[in-house]
Amino acid sequence: MNDTVSNGLVQQVTLMEVSPRDGLQNEAVELSTQNKLALIQWALDAGAKRIEVASFVHPKKVPRMADAEAVCAGLPQRGDVTYTGLILNERGYQRLLATEALDEAGFVIPVSDTFGERNQGQSVREATEVAAGVLKDARLRGLPAQATLAVAFGCPFEGEVPAQRVIDAAKRLAEEAPVEIALADTIGVGVPSQVRDLFGELRNELGPDIPLRAHFHDTRNTGIANAFAALQQGVATLDASIGGIGGCPFAPNATGNIASEDLLYMLNRSGIEHGVDIDRLIEAAGWLQEKLGKAVPSALLRAGNFPAVTHDNN
Repeated sequence: MNDTVSNGLVQQVTLMEVSPRDGLQNEAVELSTQNKLALIQWALDAGAKRIEVASFVHPKKVPRMADAEAVCAGLPQRGDVTYTGLILNERGYQRLLATEALDEAGFVIPVSDTFGERNQGQSVREATEVAAGVLKDARLRGLPAQATLAVAFGCPFEGEVPAQRVIDAAKRLAEEAPVEIALADTIGVGVPSQVRDLFGELRNELGPDIPLRAHFHDTRNTGIANAFAALQQGVATLDASIGGIGGCPFAPNATGNIASEDLLYMLNRSGIEHGVDIDRLIEAAGWLQEKLGKAVPSALLRAGNFPAVTHDNN
């Protein structure tokens, strides 16, 4: 997608819809495989072209993702959408490959040793090297693979994460030519100035050839502002979740991603193209709320779109 910058903002954005994976992984209610596929269909019907559909992790650690293979088997193969699977290690990568249903692998590397040990039993250095090996193998296979640096804006156990540690990990991964590198505010502690600075440093180090993606949680009500700051730094792909659900099972008090429909509202009102139907996503958030049996964080589901009707002033 052409992400031409005008007036300091990216003018076209790709939504990475993460509700089927990050959205559902920490919910108390377990959705059936069929309802997960229905959620994916909602995203497809709204026009989403990138969807993170599942993670290949140990089912005892993340029970909500235990049916990853079944979800992949039921995916509509349309040819106009990129289905992504999340992996944390070599075992998850082999499971992803075995499905033969996904278009992209997404490796997550925490940039905090304590978080990494609790999340996947690896230090930052160890996880980075494992990820680099997987990225290399995927490249040789012709499978698109990207990397996400988790807790890049702060760790629940170590606090502030040095920017240089994030940059060093990204530079090592960039050696294996991933299709994309993302920074994730896994616990929602980042603020716009931090987003501006860290993405700016990352772009300066990596150059223009590797696309960047941003993943924000709205734990402290800064998610949408952080997304806007990322746009100002030329980031043209943003993660978000229908209804604003989500959270990391390994992070205390983790709460949801920015809501896809809330993000699209900001993009619409800012004149930024994205190709996704906001009203369809609001309907999807309502459907998901019923399935989960609780209110979801989405502001647009509560307040509605605006303006709902356009008037001819002539």
